[in-house]
Amino acid sequence: MSVEPPTLVIRTIPAMPEPHVITALAKKRAELSGDIETTQAKLRQMILDLESLDKTLLMFDPDYRIEAIRPKAFRPPDDWSKRGEMTRIILGILRQATEPMTSSDIAVQLIAERALDQTDAKLQRLMTKRVGVALRGMRDREVARSKPGPGMSVLWERSTI
Repeated sequence: MSVEPPTLVIRTIPAMPEPHVITALAKKRAELSGDIETTQAKLRQMILDLESLDKTLLMFDPDYRIEAIRPKAFRPPDDWSKRGEMTRIILGILRQATEPMTSSDIAVQLIAERALDQTDAKLQRLMTKRVGVALRGMRDREVARSKPGPGMSVLWERSTI
């Protein structure tokens, strides 16, 4: 007659949420929800103000083409991004890319993500230069790599280290 060794049974107890974590998350959600409501109210007021301004313009010149007025571009200051913010955005763009990208393509996406004026050619050139500088720094740190692209272009992708 053989005796089986006893079996060790480990039972897991479902994790109980920490009350302070739940409280902090609920507080943060309430704060964010309030910010959204405030922003929506400001946006509604801005739309009403714009409509009033359009009506006033048309009172003075009924034939004025309001749609021809281009929105004034936001000009980011020289220090528009906090240290490392541009690098983080670029890495995020490269992470989501399905194929290598030019610095110009990356700059277009960066401008869109930052909600800047996508039709501003001067801003596009500036951001392309800044993206190029950031990418070369990432290449030096072996975070990104480059390879020749069509014509004179350079294609960029994340390093797979």
